Amino acid sequence: MKISNVTLAISAVRRSQYPKDGKPEFLLVGRSNVGKSSFINTLINRKNYARISSRPGKTQTINFYLVNNDFYLVDAPGYGYASLTKKKQMRFGMMVEEYLATRTNLKEVFMLIDFRHKPTEYDLMMYDFLKYHDKRVTVVATKVDKVSVNQREKNKRLILDTLDLVIGDSLIMFSNVTKDGKKEAHAIIERYLDFVDVE
Repeated sequence: MKISNVTLAISAVRRSQYPKDGKPEFLLVGRSNVGKSSFINTLINRKNYARISSRPGKTQTINFYLVNNDFYLVDAPGYGYASLTKKKQMRFGMMVEEYLATRTNLKEVFMLIDFRHKPTEYDLMMYDFLKYHDKRVTVVATKVDKVSVNQREKNKRLILDTLDLVIGDSLIMFSNVTKDGKKEAHAIIERYLDFVDVE
C-alpha cells in the first residue's frame, strides 16, 4: 500500500464530533503501552506521526487519522492502566462503546496485545466486548522481535488458546522494528477499499 498523505483529522470525545464523510474506518484498541502508536506509524510509513508516550493512559480522545483521503485509522484510548481513576476508565469505556454502537462504516477492529505475555483479563474482556457488538477482529500481537524464534510458536499458541478466536477473526504477528505483519495489516485494509494500490 502506497501512503501519500496522512492527517490527524479529528480528536473526538463524543459522537457529534465524529467524521461525517462515511469513509471506511479501522479501529485500534489495546492496553496502554501495547504499541498502538508504533503500529500506526508503521502502517503509514512515518516515524513519529502518532506520538509515542512513555506515560501510559495519555491518549484520552478517539483520534481519527485520515489516510490517503480514503480511510481512517481510529485510535481509541488504551485500557487496563491501573493508575487511571475509575471515573476516567468508565468515561473511556463509554466513549468506545458509543463509537462501536454507532459507526456503520467501521470495517474491522485491530486489537493489539503484547506478544510477550498471556492475554490479560482486560484483553479477554475487550475481545468479548467487540464480539458482543458483532465486530470483526484482527488480533495484532506486538513486540514479536522481543521474543526468541524458538519461543514464538509457544506464545502464539497461548494467545490463540486464551482468546479462543471465533471463525473469521485472525492473528497477525507484528513488529515495528522488523516490520513483520505490516503487509498483512495493509492487505486487511485494502480488501475493504474500492481499489488496491500495492507498492
